[in-house]
Amino acid sequence: MEKMIEIKNLHVQFSTYGGQVQAVRGVSFDLHKGETLAIVGESGCGKSVTSQSIMRLIPTPPGRITSGSILFKGQDLTKLSEKKMRDIRGADISMIFQDPMTALNPTLRVGEQIAENIMQHENISKEKAKEKAFEMLELVGIPNPKERLKQYPHEFSGGMRQRIVIAMALICNPEVLIADEPTTALDVTIQAQILELFKDIQQKTDVSIVLITHDLGVVAQVADRVAVMYAGKIVEIGTRRDIFYTPQHPYTKGLLRSVPRLDLYESELVPIAGSPPDLFAPPSGCSFAPRCPYVMEVCDRMYPVSTKLKESHQVHCWLQDERAQKFVTTIS
Repeated sequence: MEKMIEIKNLHVQFSTYGGQVQAVRGVSFDLHKGETLAIVGESGCGKSVTSQSIMRLIPTPPGRITSGSILFKGQDLTKLSEKKMRDIRGADISMIFQDPMTALNPTLRVGEQIAENIMQHENISKEKAKEKAFEMLELVGIPNPKERLKQYPHEFSGGMRQRIVIAMALICNPEVLIADEPTTALDVTIQAQILELFKDIQQKTDVSIVLITHDLGVVAQVADRVAVMYAGKIVEIGTRRDIFYTPQHPYTKGLLRSVPRLDLYESELVPIAGSPPDLFAPPSGCSFAPRCPYVMEVCDRMYPVSTKLKESHQVHCWLQDERAQKFVTTIS
């Protein structure tokens, strides 16, 4: 399967008054054509910084990519000039941001905002751009699109504004779509509609999607593969079935235990005790060790190597080491 995005050992730091915040620490993953990869984890684990790094939207200063590579169809985006990145943003790789209201200009009609992107990247007239904007509103399921193009963002509901942002992101037929918490500000009914919209659009356009979220319910509905992030690192990655049915990292198991379930009678949520580590001075060993009920002496000293459980499933945890298996036969 063709690789659209391939990230290798990515490191991102932010300079602050207190020192260097190591927000992303050696992240590696790839995204295949037509696939949806979900990146999940607690707030502050580096999900959004990773996605913004792909688009080269990290504000510099204070942030900067210190090492690693981001390959888009074999081309290293970290080495491109800002001018070349502007040609790629919105055309080849698009992004949907968290809050649709702040992503839209309140003083411009939505038709102008949707058409602006394609006029920036393609040599077409304003009339043709408006026709394309009309088609995109139809694609994302906004009723009466001809009249809606003339309206302002405040005249739309939250769910409709999110659909407009999706239309803006897709108007140039990008090959990669990055969706950063696209359903966070929406109620559950509208959230379900947006997720169905993602599935429908992917079937029609074969776009590859990177979905940034902390909502495992969303992941279960749309993701093909799941990458679990903690303290700036990916601790486990696998197919949706791998992560939900045979999770191996204690953090992944903790996330799953903290999700409400309807199939368990009177079940209680089990929170993960403790707090994430300080990324001003991250530990040399496993970052989850202070919160892990299965911590061993080696966990504090050395970061665990990657263990390939099968072709689709990898985990960074010392519990998978054959020496640990003699003492720990199962993780519940």
